[in-house]
This record gives sequence, structure tokens and C-alpha cells, in this order.
Amino acid sequence: MTTLVLAAHGARDARWAEVMDRVAARVRLARPGTPVELGFLELSAPPLAEALARARGPVVVVPLLLTGGYHAYVDLPAVVARARPDAVVAGHLGPHPLLASVLARRLASAGLRPCDTVVLGAAGSCDRDALADARAAARLLAVRLSRPVTAAFVASGTPPIAEALDRARSGPAPRVAVASYLLAPGFFHDRLKECGADLVSEPLGADDDLAALVWARFDEVAATAAGTPCRGRARCTAAEPAAGQPSVPRSLRRR
Repeated sequence: MTTLVLAAHGARDARWAEVMDRVAARVRLARPGTPVELGFLELSAPPLAEALARARGPVVVVPLLLTGGYHAYVDLPAVVARARPDAVVAGHLGPHPLLASVLARRLASAGLRPCDTVVLGAAGSCDRDALADARAAARLLAVRLSRPVTAAFVASGTPPIAEALDRARSGPAPRVAVASYLLAPGFFHDRLKECGADLVSEPLGADDDLAALVWARFDEVAATAAGTPCRGRARCTAAEPAAGQPSVPRSLRRR
């Protein structure tokens, strides 16, 4: 039986790892018959290498990463190649309409009004692919909400969250809402809460739609992991991107 290994980044904030545990529990609940392990690239325990070592049978690794970039294309595949070179790495989670659905529900729970301006608040990155993924997520949320949504970033990336809020304040909307495009609470979500928006939604967290997306990524490559040829799809190993995911940028290959 193929084992699903969830690969999360990790954080110093204990709240973050607790939410990842709940995400893993929700994923297990969706398919009780499939073994699921959770591991972290850094800062949190257990390390991804240990989770891979515990996995039995064929292994599919699904990155609990919302965007591409260094962690998705270099850092994670390097750990998998060392610890479990026979594993298949699926695509990272976002952007995807299921994530837009979760974001919309989190905004509704926070008190979003029809006349509010919405900004998607993401962590950010120095990698252009990661920023492009966040902007694509904002477009999907705009479709879901039937209103414009701008992506803004807490760390690296343009526009920074403060600039996006200033632009939103100059418009006609009486309030500005920030959709937290983060998986769990921690340093970046705390920054969003302090940005001065009228409301900030909770992170994506454990959700049935998020679990469904994880299994969708798993299914995209599970046949390959089990040794069954995938018609029209190249084998995806730890050194290759999953079907539908961009190839590793040249700048990252040199790092």
C-alpha cells in the first residue's frame, strides 16, 4: 500500500505545528485505509527524513506548501533524494480553487461584507514563481468572491502588505479585509493581524477542502509511486517536478 508523507516547512511557533498535526488528522480521516506520515523540513519535529524512514511500501510526498520556490523545488527534493530516493514528489498545494473556497469561508467567519475591499496576505518570497503562485491564488479568490483581490506580501514581494492597504484605503470601500494565505498561525500571521486592516481572516488550517486537495495531489502521482505506468505522464521522482508543476528555475538549480 502506498504511504502518503506530508512535508511541511516547520516553524518555531508551537501553534503552527499543532495546526499541522490537525491537518494531518483531517487528511487521515478522509481516507482511513491509507497510511499518512507528517514530517518537517526544519524547526519542527519530526524531521522529514524521519517521517520518510518510517514510511512502508511505495511513498508519495505531498508538500504542504502553498507556493513554489526554493523549498518546493530544491530544499524538499534534496531531503527526499537523500532519505527516500524511490519516493515520488507530488505538486505543491496552490494555487487551486479548493484553497479559494477555504479562504472565502475564513473571510465569511471573520465578518466580510459585500462592500469590503479584499487583499490576499501571503508570506512572500524572493522567488518569482512563488510570487506568481500567490497572485494566481488572489485571482482565484477574486472569482470566488466576485470582486477584485490583490495579493500582497508580509516578507519579500511587491506590493508589501502596508502598501496594498494604503492603496485600498484610497478607494471607495469603507473597510479593508485581509485573507490570510497561510496554513497556520505563527510569525507571518501575527504580522498580518498587526497590519492595520479592518479584519484579518484566520489561516487556512485544518479543513475538509484542504484535505481533499492533498488527496488530489496524491492521486496525480500515486500510480507512478506504485510502479504502474501513467499514460501520457512522465515519471515524477524526487528530482523532477510533479505533473502540472513548473520546472525548477535555473537560478534555483545553481543554489
